[in-house]
Amino acid sequence: MSQHYDLLIRGGTVVDGTGGPAFTGDVAIKGDRIAAVGVVDGTADQVIDAAGMVVTPGFVDVHTHYDGQVTWESRLAPSSDHGVTTVIMGNCGVGFAPVHAGDQQMAIKLMEGVEDIPEVVMAEGVPWNWETFPDYLDALSVRRTDIDFAAQLPHSPLRVYVMGKRGADLEPPTGQDLAEMRRLTADAVRAGALGVSTSRQLAHRFRDGRPAPSTQTEVEELKALAAGLKDAGAGVFQLIPNTNNSSDAEFAIIRELAEYSGRPVNFSLLTGDQIAGGWRGYLDGVTKAAADSLPIHGQYYPRPIGMLFGLDLSYHPFSLNPSYKEIENLPLAEKLAVMRDPAFRARLLAEEPQDPNPFFLWVVQQTHLLFPLGDPPNYNPSPDDSIKARAERLGVGERELMYDELLRQNGRAILYCPMGNTENGRMDAAADLFGLPGTVLGLGDGGAHYGMICDAAFPTFVLTEYVRDQKRLTVEKAVSMLARETASTVGLLDRGVLKPGYKADLNVIDMERLALYAPRVKRDLPADGRRLSQKADGYEATIVSGQVTYRNGRATGALPGRLVRGAKPAAA
Repeated sequence: MSQHYDLLIRGGTVVDGTGGPAFTGDVAIKGDRIAAVGVVDGTADQVIDAAGMVVTPGFVDVHTHYDGQVTWESRLAPSSDHGVTTVIMGNCGVGFAPVHAGDQQMAIKLMEGVEDIPEVVMAEGVPWNWETFPDYLDALSVRRTDIDFAAQLPHSPLRVYVMGKRGADLEPPTGQDLAEMRRLTADAVRAGALGVSTSRQLAHRFRDGRPAPSTQTEVEELKALAAGLKDAGAGVFQLIPNTNNSSDAEFAIIRELAEYSGRPVNFSLLTGDQIAGGWRGYLDGVTKAAADSLPIHGQYYPRPIGMLFGLDLSYHPFSLNPSYKEIENLPLAEKLAVMRDPAFRARLLAEEPQDPNPFFLWVVQQTHLLFPLGDPPNYNPSPDDSIKARAERLGVGERELMYDELLRQNGRAILYCPMGNTENGRMDAAADLFGLPGTVLGLGDGGAHYGMICDAAFPTFVLTEYVRDQKRLTVEKAVSMLARETASTVGLLDRGVLKPGYKADLNVIDMERLALYAPRVKRDLPADGRRLSQKADGYEATIVSGQVTYRNGRATGALPGRLVRGAKPAAA
């Protein structure tokens, strides 16, 4: 007797996420679970013809910052535009809980500085209907979204919650402070936090230049957080290392936390020429950890981490010059008119940037590799195509050519500055990490850097650049990297695989039509805030918990996404 299902995906090339060979078959869904895979004899309320298309598990992005966005809107874009069906937020030690009444502004200021989310957006959008981290999870539990989301406890707000002004001022904790951080970490994990996160990255600062509270803490404080995980018997420790310290010394701390807590540690594996001691020290560390069966994973980004510059974005090479400050808040058309004035141009070009935050001063001065982004975007350009190289060939000033490029497209031109994951001039250096033990795709940063970075589209980039166009990866390996491998590093073993009993999160992808478009500026945040949006073609359908959320790139209106509390076991 044939079965009746809620949804049946017929005749696609099934790439099940395990890394095994693709096969032609069907996927049947009942409720929020996969009911059958293979040749399915049955009927369904809804049928999707997937002939000629690839059927994959939904992708899992383990490094996002939707902590605020999830409280004011129901779409977790841009991630949900690119086949992602679960996101993990609360990374890098920043977030919105726990927070005492009256301290909300400090949390806003920190997110503004570290994650480039405008203060006015958070002030209007975040409801602040919580105090403790369990309270925050309860507030999130009533949210209805297009994809699932899970949260980690962030160290910086935890430190300030426990220590008050002493915590913000980077004073050392007392033994009582450490005990309280340990207790609250365990409480958060027991309430459903996926883990705890911290940042040692000295670039992470308030907008006025003050270091983020977590960045200069001693190892004993980090071990207090790790002890909280140990007490709870669950959770992961997420960390971004201090790239000004040697990679060997930083990895020794990462390994110590894993050994002390008995819990997995995920860290940001930043590659490139600028890492102190050479980034391969991290790679050697994760390779040895894997051999020793220590669950340590380096999250890496599969292409250069690209800062985007433009007149309608947060930064560009002249945005911190004194004269630009006079016009930065003008509407784009008015700003453009001023910048076309020869006298203003001469004055701006003669100035140097000024800002209290050394990181942002560094950012705007990184112009030796600066490119027009183009549409479709070219994320692996040749150094010969840089503005610097073109200026030399044309015999014009480099700064003058930058200025001209910013005025193109009526001031909407976007310049691409690859600031990480490049090595010896190679833009595709991060691809050397594909498939290596202890490495996992991540660092998409969705929900943050609204006017500066738009990297959450990396699943589409991997599938077009390395599977279809360059064929550096098989589709089976790429899908496993984007789904099962990412999910397993944070303990979500109930998804990322197309097998009976697993969560019914899927994509139906037309690989021939798959295309990634250049980011565009939208003003649809609270308080008319600006953000970058990046679209794709080729996602025929995205399914979350058995419900079709997107069809041919368009939202269906279904909102089956929910808060995921804690780790989940694999299907029996």
